[in-house]
Amino acid sequence: MAKFKHYDYNQMSMVVINYLEQIQPGTFEFALHYLISEKLDLSAIHKPYKNDTEGRPAYDPAILLKIILFAYSKGITSSREIQWCCETNIIFKALSCDTVPHFTTIAHFISSRAQAIPFKHWMRLPIRSMLF
Repeated sequence: MAKFKHYDYNQMSMVVINYLEQIQPGTFEFALHYLISEKLDLSAIHKPYKNDTEGRPAYDPAILLKIILFAYSKGITSSREIQWCCETNIIFKALSCDTVPHFTTIAHFISSRAQAIPFKHWMRLPIRSMLF
C-alpha cells in the first residue's frame, strides 16, 4: 500500500506577515493607501477628536477611511461585514494595520463624517486610472 505524508487540517500555525508587503503596487488598495496616507488633507476629519489630554485613544481616521472605501469598492456597505473583513481578510488587515474596529465605530464614523467625507462622491472617482 502507498505511503503518503501525514496531514492534519485541524492544526494551528503561526505565520509571519508584513502587512505593508500585502499592499502591492499597481493595485487599487495600494492607490487608496497612498492617496489617503500621502496626498489627502485629513485635517477636517481630525477636528472632532478632542482626546489629546484625556479619554481613550481613537482609531486613526485615515485607517477607518481606508477600510471603508476599500469595502465600498468591493460592494461591502454593512459595517458588520466590514468588521468581519478586518478580522479575516489579509488586505483589510493590511489597510487597518491589523486593528479591528467595532461595527458601531465604523457606522458612527460614516454617519458623523458624512459632510466632511462625501462617501458617495468617492465611489465615482476614477481611482483605477491613478494606479499606473
